[in-house]
Amino acid sequence: MRPKLVLASASPRRLDLLARIGITPDRVLPTDIDEAPRKAELPRLLAIRLAAAKAAAGARAEPDALILAADTVVALGRRLLGKPSDAAEATQFLTLLSGRRHRVMTAVCLQRPDGGQISRLVTSVLAFQRLTQAQIEDHVASGEWRGAAGGYQIQNRAEMFVRFLSGSHSNVVGLPLFETAQLLRGAGWLRP
Repeated sequence: MRPKLVLASASPRRLDLLARIGITPDRVLPTDIDEAPRKAELPRLLAIRLAAAKAAAGARAEPDALILAADTVVALGRRLLGKPSDAAEATQFLTLLSGRRHRVMTAVCLQRPDGGQISRLVTSVLAFQRLTQAQIEDHVASGEWRGAAGGYQIQNRAEMFVRFLSGSHSNVVGLPLFETAQLLRGAGWLRP
């Protein structure tokens, strides 16, 4: 018998993405970890560390389950653009992203019942068009920036701003589906 699959995430987007490829976790278990970056921590290392910490926290609650966790970060150069705390910060992030390329990195971590962890980091590169002040104001007024790294959700209104995308679209949404399926196949949870 395959172990129970637990999604260690509070993100409804991750649950929706899994459903698109026919995966329904046995349990959704939001984890409560400190997501603050460490001093001078690079964006990719932050994503990897947080995904691993979420998986470990999930495993403490469900030690006999296969724990799937992920963390997504948005980076403009070495600068992290986290989840905006308010509308002013969302406006600042969109202003920074206007007309520029940035990276979206998601680390996916799978923790087995035996305590072993395996992770994958997926990076997508995006470029936004130059945004007008009205576009930024309308986007912020929509509220879609809430709870979204970088202050936007590509699966919603912000997709109209993306003039270039190289890499995985599902990664930008919050869970790279190809790599996630590969991890689950490697763990024997999905059939090869």
